[in-house]
Amino acid sequence: MTQQHYFSEQPESEIRSKEISFEVAGHTLSATTESGTFSVQKLDKGTEVLLRLHSEFPESGHVLDIGCGWGPISLAIGKLRPKTQVWALDVNQRSLKLTQQNSAKAGLTNIKVVLTEEIPAGLTFSGIWSNPPIRVGKSVLHDLMRTWLPRLELGASAFLVVQKQLGAESFEKWLASEFKMMTVTRPYQDKGYRVIRVTNEATDR
Repeated sequence: MTQQHYFSEQPESEIRSKEISFEVAGHTLSATTESGTFSVQKLDKGTEVLLRLHSEFPESGHVLDIGCGWGPISLAIGKLRPKTQVWALDVNQRSLKLTQQNSAKAGLTNIKVVLTEEIPAGLTFSGIWSNPPIRVGKSVLHDLMRTWLPRLELGASAFLVVQKQLGAESFEKWLASEFKMMTVTRPYQDKGYRVIRVTNEATDR
């Protein structure tokens, strides 16, 4: 059997489920995880670091979660910002199924689980939040950024968490070089993790 990754479209590994919970802004969220998806045993440290910035979640509009996994970022935004429409994007079919199930279990109706082709071409986002799939390789990762970051609304930001040892600093430099009309900053870091903010400045271009 070929090696399975969390970014495989159709994981073939035996399904092993686990029930976990995590807290965001005083809210406890419960979820089911499965083998063949990202961070099965508990909430990933990088995602936990990213969710500390929950006060930055957009109050309304369309919000994109790139690489939703079993759905922790989408669940947090959907719970704390009921006026948003969250688009939970992934290629992994198990991840998509789990995010759908976890959203339903939490009673959240503002989360839409999608593949890339299911996102309307003209849709723009009031925010993008992601623990991006660094291990897919630079080429695929850069293509993801080129596809979605230009669809930020004017004044909107993307928040991306990357582990330092997996190239956070070089990724931040690439973003600043690639998206010269956007502002790239690092609003938060914790030990081995960096949160990178990419803002589409509200100016005429």
